[in-house]
Amino acid sequence: MAMLEIKKFNEPVLRKKCKEVRKIDKKIKKLVVDMAQTMEKKIGIGLAAPQVGVLKRIIVVRTYLENRLILGLINPKILKKSPELEVDEEGCLSFPDIFLKIKRAKEVEVEGLDIDGKKIRLKTKGLVARVLQHEIDHLDGILFTKRLSFFQKLKFKLKHPSTKL
Repeated sequence: MAMLEIKKFNEPVLRKKCKEVRKIDKKIKKLVVDMAQTMEKKIGIGLAAPQVGVLKRIIVVRTYLENRLILGLINPKILKKSPELEVDEEGCLSFPDIFLKIKRAKEVEVEGLDIDGKKIRLKTKGLVARVLQHEIDHLDGILFTKRLSFFQKLKFKLKHPSTKL
């Protein structure tokens, strides 16, 4: 098992936009597997490639908490978001021990490729929809702290002054 280093909140790689994967080769497949194993070891439910220092459009997400099924998605994109929003608590492996109330779409439809290059399209809601939105944000250099309201940002900055928003 290859344990990857998770980049922390102030590292510039987390704020950069990722490039699409053009070819799914052995290196990409290994990265997906290593990301899934790292996420499991760190007891996470989602991980994006920039969080391990790789600027590629790749995420891994635990889709079912009970049976621990992990989905690896290459070049994922959100096709539709429900107009209904909900606020819930989110954490991030790049922000250890920090949990924030974030507003997100209640349901999303996402499309991407699996490690064999097959197109996957899923419509989901609840926690999995939230995790997909969070991880796809990472691919665009958007951290969950950017989703805070003005007053939430002030409160966060007072509590964590060394953290770059």
